[in-house]
Amino acid sequence: MGLTLIQKILLKHSLSGKLKDFIYAKVDFCFGNDITAPLAVKEFNKAGFDSVFDPNKIGLICDHFTPARDQKAANNVKLLKQFSRQFKIKHFYDIEACGVEHVFLPEAGLVKSLDLVIGADSHTCTYGALGAASFGVGSTDLAAAMKEGKCWLRVPESLKFVYQGKLNPWVGGKDLILYTIGKIGVDGALYKVMEFSGEAIRKLEMDDRFTMCNMAIEAGGKTGIIEPDEKTVQYIKTANPKLKNFKFEKSDPDAAYARVINIDVGRIKPQVACPHLPSNSKSVKECVKVKLDQVVIGSCTNGRLSDLAIAAKILRGKKIKKGLRAIVIPATPKIYDQAEKKKYLQIFSEAGFIISPATCGPCLGGHTGILDKGEVALATTNRNFIGRMGSPESFVYLSSPAVAAASAITGRITDPNEIKG
Repeated sequence: MGLTLIQKILLKHSLSGKLKDFIYAKVDFCFGNDITAPLAVKEFNKAGFDSVFDPNKIGLICDHFTPARDQKAANNVKLLKQFSRQFKIKHFYDIEACGVEHVFLPEAGLVKSLDLVIGADSHTCTYGALGAASFGVGSTDLAAAMKEGKCWLRVPESLKFVYQGKLNPWVGGKDLILYTIGKIGVDGALYKVMEFSGEAIRKLEMDDRFTMCNMAIEAGGKTGIIEPDEKTVQYIKTANPKLKNFKFEKSDPDAAYARVINIDVGRIKPQVACPHLPSNSKSVKECVKVKLDQVVIGSCTNGRLSDLAIAAKILRGKKIKKGLRAIVIPATPKIYDQAEKKKYLQIFSEAGFIISPATCGPCLGGHTGILDKGEVALATTNRNFIGRMGSPESFVYLSSPAVAAASAITGRITDPNEIKG
């Protein structure tokens, strides 16, 4: 019996050299952010650890509440800065040098195919787009990994999703994953790997692949993964030109899957996930009467350059609906600079958007766009649970950047195909 891609990566990292139900595995990179890493640091100190396994393989990324929204947030960043100085952590990043972690780390060349990466954040699954095994863990697990460079893992089964056909206009990775989560439910991939494959996936650019793997957790998945190809190789080489001897693997033809699910992408229209679950997905045309108070374009799901390009294409020469709050958040300083050079930020500004520095911000109800009771938002983020963006009596809808941009113009959820150029 052959092995899946995830099994091959875990076997490579298993310290026993075997693939059992549980393995103790060597970690290539581990990280936390300004919410989760301070907890890990406190556990690290509580355990009496006096060294780290490798200061070059630990990342501390300040992105969730930065620029610091209050004194507690500022203290968290200070704690991580002090820890980094004490143990000479190379990859400590404050706001002047990083951005949203799951966009920044691949951009900085810190993750590559076949790596085993753990992060104290559930959306660590994003890096499966590079053909890496990437898992979200708790802060205590991160503390142990910073000391030992190892972690315990239960080897997950895999679900294989095969996407065939031609994408409809304005349909991309966000629409595919929302449709998929709607099809299987928020627990449809519980502790399983979502392996995305097929002709339609091979045609997707890397940004769309990141988006799909990013939201595997929203179906209960342990992670998402896509077999590396030449697009992956080019992305990784661009991010890390010094990388030599690039290698990648694929799942064996006779690998065993818990289930294989075939999806015809030609049947998928632009999607919207309605409150209060990402699985509550519908065609945008079923939601066109929903009036909005706020639109947010950004996050680790859809804050990349191509996301901003799509939204800017729709917004060019237009204004947002009067009375609507519209926020755009380029996910890293590099993306911000690129968007500025390409005049995307000018288009957003002229349309009436507020342009934020790189931050997770409103996605987790952090800052820069909190909702009050009864308010309705459409966001390109990944979660719309009750109270996710503020008041437990607010309402969050999820969509692609195309739907978000079109909706900002009309002030209601809108099919981008309705907007004339």
